[in-house]
Amino acid sequence: MRSLYVSQQGCYVALEQEQLVVKAQGEVLSQVQLPLLEQVLIFGKSQMTTQAIRACLWRDIPVVYLSRMGYCYGRIVAIERGYRVLARYQQELGVGERLGVAQSIVLGKLQNSRTLLLRQKRRYPSESLSLAIQSLDYLQTQVKHADSSERLLGFEGTGAKTYFAALGDCLRNGDFVFTSRSRRPPGNPVNAILSFGYQVLWNHLLALIEVQGLDPYQACLHSGSQRHAALASDLIEEFRAPLVDSLMLRLINKRVMQLGDFEYRDGGCFLSERGRKKYLQGFVRRMEEEIQVEDGVQPRWDILMQQVKRFKRFVYSPSEGYSPYVTR
Repeated sequence: MRSLYVSQQGCYVALEQEQLVVKAQGEVLSQVQLPLLEQVLIFGKSQMTTQAIRACLWRDIPVVYLSRMGYCYGRIVAIERGYRVLARYQQELGVGERLGVAQSIVLGKLQNSRTLLLRQKRRYPSESLSLAIQSLDYLQTQVKHADSSERLLGFEGTGAKTYFAALGDCLRNGDFVFTSRSRRPPGNPVNAILSFGYQVLWNHLLALIEVQGLDPYQACLHSGSQRHAALASDLIEEFRAPLVDSLMLRLINKRVMQLGDFEYRDGGCFLSERGRKKYLQGFVRRMEEEIQVEDGVQPRWDILMQQVKRFKRFVYSPSEGYSPYVTR
């Protein structure tokens, strides 16, 4: 089963016999057989015919409408579809099962942080990068023996502090300086990019969690509340370094982002309207790149979907565990 991503602007999706056809200016861009389709995600200014929507509802294929940056406006699902059974399974997960997933998530985050620093060290050798990589290696061994979520969060926090302390050495643009992570509000341009990027990614993960019928407030590492969809906070951890942090380095080091793209207000530093536009263009361009995934060739958006599905499989079969997304 595959997902249909309609991310190019100005497209329309029509029904032709037993398949959905994506067209733009009369040109056919993609065709997918309905029996092979799991869901349709439409980004930005594209549309779907009523006949195509009805065919999807008939086959219990959800249709999701998102902004180009991945913010979910809403979804159309068949009236029979429900997710309360799956939510009940989440609520019934045992302490040990939750702890196992939390360990996997933290290990994935530490490993991906290490990989980003290692790649940068190969290009620009640095003693601080070497020490940070060694520290992350040590923390991974400690995570494997952690016996509580509190200890895991402690190791995760230590790893993040170590990682961010070395991340500044990866910057090659003298206009930008980064020594530590600051939030609420971000203290400088690098933190402004990271905060904005994490929020964009978090919103998209939340949309995918909802699409898969999972309860976004039932998590394994972070604590949920009525105001905190903790499952999105869990699953974003694996993607911070490979998607947001690496893009930040690219935009700054290639001088796409400039100091004029930021504004200081309310005691912090934020992307200006021009800065947000630049970041989103880079983010969308990167997420639209086609890569090899489990279901063949799909946009990079699909790696997020695959992880949400992995968590869903874990909920149905806890004994199989959960495998985090890890970059090589």
